[in-house]
Amino acid sequence: MMSLRQKIILLAIAPLIVALFAIIIAVHYQADILAKQYRATVEEAYLTTKKAELHHYVTLATHAIAHLYDSGNNDADTREAALEILSKLDYGEDDGYIFIYDQNGKSLMHPRQPDLVGRDLFNMHIEGTAPIQRLLARANAGGGFESYLWEKPPSGKITSKLGYVIPLRRWGWMLGAALYSDDIDVALVKMDSQISGNINTTMLWITGIAIAMSLAIALSGLALNISESRGADAKLRVLAQRVVRSQEDERARLSRDLHDGISQLLVSIKLQVESGIVKLSSVSSPAASAANNSFGRAAAQLNDVLAEVRRISHDLRPALLDDLGLAAALAHLTHEFAGLTGIRDEFESMGSTDGLSEVSNTVLFRIAQEALTNVKRHAFATSVKVVLDGRRDCVTLTVADNGRGFDIDGVAQNPVRGIGLRNMHERLEAVGGRFDLTSSSEGTRVVATIFT
Repeated sequence: MMSLRQKIILLAIAPLIVALFAIIIAVHYQADILAKQYRATVEEAYLTTKKAELHHYVTLATHAIAHLYDSGNNDADTREAALEILSKLDYGEDDGYIFIYDQNGKSLMHPRQPDLVGRDLFNMHIEGTAPIQRLLARANAGGGFESYLWEKPPSGKITSKLGYVIPLRRWGWMLGAALYSDDIDVALVKMDSQISGNINTTMLWITGIAIAMSLAIALSGLALNISESRGADAKLRVLAQRVVRSQEDERARLSRDLHDGISQLLVSIKLQVESGIVKLSSVSSPAASAANNSFGRAAAQLNDVLAEVRRISHDLRPALLDDLGLAAALAHLTHEFAGLTGIRDEFESMGSTDGLSEVSNTVLFRIAQEALTNVKRHAFATSVKVVLDGRRDCVTLTVADNGRGFDIDGVAQNPVRGIGLRNMHERLEAVGGRFDLTSSSEGTRVVATIFT
């Protein structure tokens, strides 16, 4: 039989051992549940990220060819232009690209596997599945995400892939993008190996607290950085607005000086010359006739100089902008541009621009001036349309022509060309606006948006 001491020791140790075993079982059970939940969360996060990335790729692609697709044209040249634009979209090394198939499963564009272009892949099967048929079915159902198997170059390994496709019904196309999802499996296997060891409640709590504190510190630091960054951006924006306002004030002063000073002096001189011409007309002599001709040429030249001074004064600060507002100033600018260049013009104003500040009005007017100047110099256009659209939360200015277009990236990288475009972009940044530019062989479209 056991002694009393042994019984007391047993009674003391037994609950501890039972408690330890219970803790071990609870910890393992809890760790298993947490591991599964964590695995599912990470997998969902990966998929969500990839889906968002794919949706972003396809959205960018549709925006890139929107001017062609929305034009209503369905000819081969238009579709070829769209394919050219889409083939240049590149978002990564292996799978960051856009692919195009027709409704019969024929590959129309595949930047990573050009050998597939022109082939009918509708009946192609990979490990018992028909990926192109599944993608077409998804697109014809309105578009969305689809998982399928595909050969991954250059290894040739069959790998799972997540695709996002949409239909371009007017052209009979399926447009999509896809990302290989084998990296998710690798990441999950690695995560399983990392969390499959001996886990206990204390380590979990310590890790949780450490992560929580790290996140709290990181978020606090991030919030502070964001706050400071926003403050600095606001100060820079105010400074930029002051610079713009100072420039416009100086332009206005020069405009007044030209109009009230030099212009008036030129008018006075012109009147005196014309008076001399009248007096010389009453004298009949060869010398008087020669002098009369000289005075006539001088008067004509004075007229030209006076017109040029008035033009410069008007360009420096148009009185219409201050007196009648932005819409009237843009209408006058557009019609004046058409009269000088012979390019057919169209101006349209919608909504109200009352919410714009004086600086914002000036910025939009200057952008219209610069855009029309570019049309005159470079576009070889036959028509230009200016639209001013005042909405509840923003005002948008659009200048569109039907010229020959240009290479936006090439101009942006050229240190000499594109100064006007950079000036427009910087002016909009100074007032917190957005600058959008598209150009193709069918014309150029400049869109300036200022938020009210």
